Amino acid sequence: MGDRNENLFNTALSELGRVLARVDESRIDAACGMLAGAGRIVVYGCGREALQVKGFAMRLYHLGLPVSVVGDMTTPPLGKGDVFLVSSGPGETSTVLTLMRVAHDAGATNLLLTAQPESSAARHADFTLLIPAQTMADDQGSQKTSVLPMGSVFEGALFLLFEVMVLKLKSLTGTSPEAMRARHTNME
Repeated sequence: MGDRNENLFNTALSELGRVLARVDESRIDAACGMLAGAGRIVVYGCGREALQVKGFAMRLYHLGLPVSVVGDMTTPPLGKGDVFLVSSGPGETSTVLTLMRVAHDAGATNLLLTAQPESSAARHADFTLLIPAQTMADDQGSQKTSVLPMGSVFEGALFLLFEVMVLKLKSLTGTSPEAMRARHTNME
């Protein structure tokens, strides 16, 4: 059983590595620049993507950036100079499309993370960061390429991508590890 588990881990890690190697680093840098320069940042994702996006929001807060999560009672309105960061692997989620329209109509910039560059969400985005991973949109039948279930490759890639973005933003904003740690909650 141990060899089988090791093979599964190696396969999953290899899949994630191949996905992240195909993400355009210049686009990552541009997305980080947008976030660092935003008046406000509001983030959103559905399902398990939401968990990754919320974790990223926590790190943006630790960096001292003005971030909120859609649905929290303290989320401010968006407007000109603000960024709406939204993750939608399949790119067709009705909630995502509606919120992108609201952000656009308010004058905010829609920054989309997706695996589907031709999706409805991509057509509504001002800036798209493509993560070429299998999602629930293409995880069945002959399209299935991952050992992981459903959209897990996309979600795992999001986690690692966000961690790299935090490192880039830390450098971009000049935030020290001590300043980040000082912003961590004491209410746990």
